[in-house]
Amino acid sequence: MMPRGYQTFNEFLHSDEKIATNILTDRLRRLESYGIIETERDPADGRKMIYTLTPKGIDLAPVLTEMAVWAARHEETGNQPLVRQMRTGKEQLLAAVRQRWEERRQSEKHSLPAN
Repeated sequence: MMPRGYQTFNEFLHSDEKIATNILTDRLRRLESYGIIETERDPADGRKMIYTLTPKGIDLAPVLTEMAVWAARHEETGNQPLVRQMRTGKEQLLAAVRQRWEERRQSEKHSLPAN
C-alpha cells in the first residue's frame, strides 16, 4: 500500500506478496479496526472498496520500511527492486509516499460536497 500506492483489494491480491484472499480480507479488516487504514466505496464502481492510509497509518511508513529492509537481509524476497530502493533511497521513497498520501488527502477534501 505505502510504496506502491495500491488502493483496491485486487491490487493487493495480485501484488508480489501472493497473499491468500482470506488472509488479505482479515488483515485489511484488522488494519481498519486499528485505525491504520480507512475504506470508502469507489465512486466509479460501488461494489469496490478503496483503502487509504489514515494519518496514523502514514506515520508507520518509516517503521515498516526498516522492517522490510531487515527482513530482506535475513530471508529471500521476491521483491528485490523495492528492497534496493528502500536501502539506497529510503528518504526519497518515504518522501514520495508521504507526498502521494498528502495529494490524495487534498483531492478528497476538494471533492467533498459543500454543506
